[in-house]
Amino acid sequence: IFISLWFKVEDWPQIETEEFNFDKLNIPDNHPARDVWDTFWITDEINNSRPSWDKYLLRTHTSPVQIRTMLNQELPIKMIVPWRVFRYEQEDARHTSNFYQIEWLVVWKWVTFWDLKWTLDTVMKKLLWEQTKLRFRPSIFPFTEPSAEVDISCQLCGWKWDGCKMCSGTWWVELLWAWMVHPKVLTACGIDPEVYSGFAFGMWIDRIAAQRYWVSSSRMFYQNKLKLNEQF
Repeated sequence: IFISLWFKVEDWPQIETEEFNFDKLNIPDNHPARDVWDTFWITDEINNSRPSWDKYLLRTHTSPVQIRTMLNQELPIKMIVPWRVFRYEQEDARHTSNFYQIEWLVVWKWVTFWDLKWTLDTVMKKLLWEQTKLRFRPSIFPFTEPSAEVDISCQLCGWKWDGCKMCSGTWWVELLWAWMVHPKVLTACGIDPEVYSGFAFGMWIDRIAAQRYWVSSSRMFYQNKLKLNEQF
C-alpha cells in the first residue's frame, strides 16, 4: 500500500541516543512527557562515561528514525518506518514491553492536516475493510502541533460483543496517533518551518495485525504458542 503511494522504507539501529530519542523531538530532560516512557537504558557502566544528551537506550518509539532521515536526506521526504521498539509496560491484551511500531512521515511545501487524514483513511480502508470507521480525538504530543489520537472500529467484535478484551466493550480500538510535525522539530533538523511543513502518524503493528486477522490478544505474537497459528 505504501510503496504504491511512493513511500520509502527506512530504519536505524534499535539502540538509540538520548538526543535523537528525546531531545531533538522537543522532549528535553525535564519535560513531563518523558514520564510516559519507562525506558530501558543501557547499563550505567557504559552511560556514566557519556554526556547527558548522548546516553544510550533501547528506542522507545520509531520517531528517532524520522529525525535521522530529515537530517540526512534531501526534501521532499516520504518515508515509512516499520520496526521494533521497547518500553517497560504492564502487559495486557493491548500492551507488551517489546513490540513493533510503524510510522510515516511526509515533509514538503504546503502539507496540511487534510493530507494526513486522506492518507490515513485511504490506507486503513485498504489494509482492513472499506466499512472501517475512524475516529479522531484531539491530543497533545510534545513534538507535534496539532495532534490527534485515532481509533478504529473494532474488527474483532464488529460492535456486537460487549465482552471483547481488545476494545474493552467500547467498540473502538486506539490504534494510531497522528500529527503535524512541530516547527521546533523541523528547525532542529535544519528545515525552515516557514517554507516546509510535515505530517506523520504511527501505530502498533501488533494491534493492526490483531484487527486484520482477529487475534484476541497482542501478547500471543510473542508467547511461542501454537494456539496463535492453529486458529488460521
